[in-house]
Amino acid sequence: MNFEQIRTSAESQSLLGTHVVLRNTYMLLSLTLLFSAATAYWSLANAVPMPGILFFIIGSYGLLFLTMWLRNSIWGLVSVFGFTGFMGYTLGPLLNAVLKTANGSHIVMTALGMTGLIFFGLSAVVLVTRKNFSFLANFLFAGMLALVVAMVVGLFWHVPALYLAISAGFAVFSSVMIMFETSQIIEGGQTNYIMATISLYVSLYNIFVSLLNILSFFNDRR
Repeated sequence: MNFEQIRTSAESQSLLGTHVVLRNTYMLLSLTLLFSAATAYWSLANAVPMPGILFFIIGSYGLLFLTMWLRNSIWGLVSVFGFTGFMGYTLGPLLNAVLKTANGSHIVMTALGMTGLIFFGLSAVVLVTRKNFSFLANFLFAGMLALVVAMVVGLFWHVPALYLAISAGFAVFSSVMIMFETSQIIEGGQTNYIMATISLYVSLYNIFVSLLNILSFFNDRR
């Protein structure tokens, strides 16, 4: 076997590995979204009260770090469902609050539809063009810092326009994150489908919640 054959074989194996990671990621993402929707529905149907900020932070970040720690074992799959189930559970009270407002069901369905369109549209751009979006890493880092600062300011400066800007910022940040993470999978930069699933799920969750906040903001001002 000459050098050219070895290189072709290596490229084929790399491409096959990428396809496996992408397939497993989308399969696991679909299952976790369904499970998250089920826990959100249960939380909504049982009128679970809005969770406290401390409970949310401990539960979400605790399960997130646990998943990262277990990402290379079968228990990582259990942890993924624990994390996404918890996020769905905490989403129920927010949905309940929105549904009680005027045009609440329309807001929820619009936010859900827009989230789906954003995900499939941005994913299609990356998958079709095969462009490497790793150059977005610096933008994402800067965006994350800006959002953290804005949230800290929001704790002390209660201005509706600031909350709207933060929601818009999260929607943009998470949309860019979908492109970046999908590109990482295709380029072989992300080889762990559990971590890829977590990244895409969190992006979808943030986009949906951000759109709920934005649509509710403008609905209240009609």
